[in-house]
Amino acid sequence: MTEVFAPEALAALETCLLQILTQQRTPLGEYELLKHLREHGYAGFTDLQFNEPMALFFSHFLLHHALYRLQSKLWQQQKAYLEISALCIQLHPYQAGEQALSMPDALRTYYLDAANLSKMTGERLDQLLGQFWQKFHATDDKQQALAVLELSEPVDYAAIRQRYRQLAMQHHPDRGGDTAKLQSINKAMAVLTRYYRAFDTPSE
Repeated sequence: MTEVFAPEALAALETCLLQILTQQRTPLGEYELLKHLREHGYAGFTDLQFNEPMALFFSHFLLHHALYRLQSKLWQQQKAYLEISALCIQLHPYQAGEQALSMPDALRTYYLDAANLSKMTGERLDQLLGQFWQKFHATDDKQQALAVLELSEPVDYAAIRQRYRQLAMQHHPDRGGDTAKLQSINKAMAVLTRYYRAFDTPSE
């Protein structure tokens, strides 16, 4: 296990990921990206079996460890913003002044600590898989809710809350707004809150 987290191995993996994502014009899901890496023959992915939970989690963790490392490097070098989620892994142009990586990100902290991999148990993994599928099925609702708030990816929860407060004030009946519109805004915020809580940080 330790060899795949060696600096040279991680650097090679990051280079491969950057090449794949640079050539890809549309978002990649995690499943698609894992298949790419298996086809490229990278250690930690060559023997990947999608029906073996612990082996799949190992590859999942290694992938996200490398992705978050790459995300930080690209941002620090002002080259790009790397969006990372289960269903959307995509490079976006860097825009000065964005606060995408300045906000606390519990998932990034978790995956960047390789020691967390050895702490995973079968019971905890079953819980995580259940949370993953809950979030997977909520994705369509998320996109519709973002549209109601006039937002699009990439966006973090802090920006969503800020936009919600703006729209709620703007459309509040006490300010001359429409009750139905405010209700749709509240419903969209409730959907997004459930979405962002559905895949909370893995615990020890």
